[in-house]
Amino acid sequence: MTRPIRTRPIRLAARAVILHDDRLLLVNAYKGRGDLWCAPGGGAKPHASLPENLVREVFEETGLTVTVGAPCLVNEFHDPARDFHQVEVFFRCTLRAGTLDPAWEDPEDIVSLRRWVMRAELRDMAVKPDALAAVAWGDVDAPTYDPLEAIVP
Repeated sequence: MTRPIRTRPIRLAARAVILHDDRLLLVNAYKGRGDLWCAPGGGAKPHASLPENLVREVFEETGLTVTVGAPCLVNEFHDPARDFHQVEVFFRCTLRAGTLDPAWEDPEDIVSLRRWVMRAELRDMAVKPDALAAVAWGDVDAPTYDPLEAIVP
């Protein structure tokens, strides 16, 4: 398969795997779309560490304050039609403060839905990356690298 010539740089992002009371925190992946879910986080800004970026992103998207722990997954996804390729580093995080407030507004106006989800609920949800549940709950066969996958349209 021929890959398109890249014109945009690969985007680097940090994402939070937050388990609280055996529930995983998920947010909608796209503005106005509640059918595709992912872990909170987003693009890294220059001159800040990935953990610093992640604390900022989690707060912006959810209003929650977290402590960032060890990395647990590197994931890649792309959309060749839109010349988009992102590498995400997922970190285990713990909740320090806050509760989900339905009135919370993401200042970047991307995340509009957020919820705590039990593992059994994930079976009926579209969640990216595919390995997120295995990583979150620490399955023995959970990957540490999730290879390049196409983003869901």
